[in-house]
Amino acid sequence: MLNDFGIETLDADDIVHELLPDPAERRRIAAEVFADPAKRRTLERRLHPQVRARLFAWLDAPRAASAPPRVAVVPLLYEAGWEGNFDLVGCVASARETQLERMTARRGYSREEALARVAAQLPVEEKSRRADFVIRNDGTVDDLRADVSAFAETIREFHTRGEKLV
Repeated sequence: MLNDFGIETLDADDIVHELLPDPAERRRIAAEVFADPAKRRTLERRLHPQVRARLFAWLDAPRAASAPPRVAVVPLLYEAGWEGNFDLVGCVASARETQLERMTARRGYSREEALARVAAQLPVEEKSRRADFVIRNDGTVDDLRADVSAFAETIREFHTRGEKLV
């Protein structure tokens, strides 16, 4: 939705999909690593540096002053310890049950798979507390669009000062 407001985005999850392009392989790996935290940390130590390098190369690439703002979408920002690299952090937050319902409906995860993914992340309440801007995603699409519009305006303000955004 940020793209609709003239903000360019690059999602860390999309980079992971480029690094692991086979959906069946990603699903197999996910089942393994979400069942074993040590394996998940090993995978993250392998993938996170590559994702980070790609995100920052994209954010730091020379561009015209008139170019639109760029935002990195990093679902595991706090878990990876990258929050200190950004001047503005936004968080999209919804109730846990809403998260689980969306993961099962949109991504085809079983309830157990969705629970494992949510459990592996910092609670959304903590992410919201740490963020500079929180977008609530429990209401209507119009409510969400209004929050995203306000966030886009904040992003534009930061962009004029040359700051990094996530």
